[in-house]
Amino acid sequence: MSETTKVRDGGATSAPEPAHDATARPLRAWQRRALTKYLTRKPKDFLAVATPGAGKTVFGLRVAAELLSDRTVEAVTIVTPTEHLKHQWAESAERAGIAIDSNFRNSDGVTSPDYQGVAVTYAQVAAHPSLHRVRTENRKTLVILDEIHHAGDSKSWGDAIYEAFTPAVRRLALTGTPFRSDDSPIPFVTYEPDADGALRSKPDHSYNYADALADGVVRPVVFLAYSGEASWRTSAGDEFTARLGEPLTAEQNARAWRTALDPSGEWIPAVFEAADTRLTQLRTSGMPDAGGLVIATDQESARAYAKILARIAGEQPVVVLSDDPRATKRIAEFSESEQRWLVAVRMVSEGVDVPRLAVGVYATSASTPLFFAQAIGRFVRSRRPGETASVFLPSVPVLLELASELEAERDHVLGKPHREKSGWDDELIVAANRTDNERGEEEKSFTSLGASAELDQVIYDGNSFGTPVLAGSEEEQEYLGLPGLLDADQVRMLLRKRQEEQLAKAKRNKAKETEGTKAEKPPAPTPRPASVNERLKALRKELNTLVGLYHHRTRKPHGVIHNELRRICGGPPTAMATVEQLEERIATLRSW
Repeated sequence: MSETTKVRDGGATSAPEPAHDATARPLRAWQRRALTKYLTRKPKDFLAVATPGAGKTVFGLRVAAELLSDRTVEAVTIVTPTEHLKHQWAESAERAGIAIDSNFRNSDGVTSPDYQGVAVTYAQVAAHPSLHRVRTENRKTLVILDEIHHAGDSKSWGDAIYEAFTPAVRRLALTGTPFRSDDSPIPFVTYEPDADGALRSKPDHSYNYADALADGVVRPVVFLAYSGEASWRTSAGDEFTARLGEPLTAEQNARAWRTALDPSGEWIPAVFEAADTRLTQLRTSGMPDAGGLVIATDQESARAYAKILARIAGEQPVVVLSDDPRATKRIAEFSESEQRWLVAVRMVSEGVDVPRLAVGVYATSASTPLFFAQAIGRFVRSRRPGETASVFLPSVPVLLELASELEAERDHVLGKPHREKSGWDDELIVAANRTDNERGEEEKSFTSLGASAELDQVIYDGNSFGTPVLAGSEEEQEYLGLPGLLDADQVRMLLRKRQEEQLAKAKRNKAKETEGTKAEKPPAPTPRPASVNERLKALRKELNTLVGLYHHRTRKPHGVIHNELRRICGGPPTAMATVEQLEERIATLRSW
């Protein structure tokens, strides 16, 4: 056993200090606290919840090294969600002096005695749980369950994990993303009743994004939400226009969202242009190798996005598709290079470590807290003090809510919907965003007619900054030009200053307009009467600008303000309101 060293962890005063030479590099504070807790208690099961980028892999391997060192265990089995992560774990283990076979196959049954363990996937265990149970019984085994929430992906996976690893001497469960709320308990996770009587998962050690941000372990994330008017034609030939972020039905919002993400429209190129500008700013102001990632919904969109990015950035991006056998190699090569952009579908959503990623475009229709947290986790890993991350996303309520709650802690709650108060139905959203092949003949005639883009708001630390401005405008460039190296407090101060300047400028311009109307002017020619379409467009824009201003005064979400106006004035959502209804809402909002 290693030497005993005094380690401070709250009230604890001593615990065995790991002695494995290959893991001698200093641990972060949270890792030392968690390790102290583990070595003091020596539990059979231990659940560590730590935000993406905090270093769960290093912690897990340090535990493995200690248990191998004192002969508590003779072998290690690492279970991961994907093939890519198997190899990533094995590479990290090799650097820690632990030989792990990540090429182990169920058909082999055994591996070389030179290895101290294997890395397998949850699917691999589910395919032959009895094989893995025998392997676990034959040697005293530590099982590391990476991203343990995947054991709850299906009942068969959970049952297989329980069968295979019940005989383990030790089990270490790790996760960095929110658990879902459902009726299936995750194996080897402890649940306790909460104040509402629901069973809630109980971690043995937690380290959330807010903690990591305060410690400088992760980067501050600035979300730039882009709105715009989207138009589409249904299978029945009806045409609709709606604004991203307005209170709409789930189906209408999903179609507006899908229209915005259409590579043939205006929204995607405008947002890509802004994101590439931001990437250039980071590269020239402290992060010379900064990289960008576009997360696409499907392979067809990913390829189309890559062509658009190549025109904008002047450099062909790397495209990573889930069925590409070279995907893992492509990600590794991108991580070590200085190429600007990576476009992926789901390959870079969880656990993949590309520390130089600093700009993201969330160009996917996925809306669950789990996927969103996994995706944002790709950008938060900090390499040195001051690095920031910027994520561009559609201005839709579900994503704005998730962006605002980045620092929220979530546990696994049995029998309770994970977004019960939001009014969103993920099944409707998923259904509305299915591809043409999935939706059948009726939805094949769904046609995206185009979508404009404008920077709606900037979200940071749960707060919203800025007022709506057109893409490509001087005001947008002010936000895209934020310095590349800022700490969390500096980001907040600078965003607040930008917002104050923007509001002051708008006030000065309004005053000039008022003064101009008072001055004597020669008679102007009678203007051409505005068309209904022009009047509706102008009124919608004025209403949304006022909603933005009222939001900044009251901190009420945009959707709540729109709903309150509809309750008072009556009428349908803004996209379907008449000129008279819009004018009434504008007058009402001005009176507030």
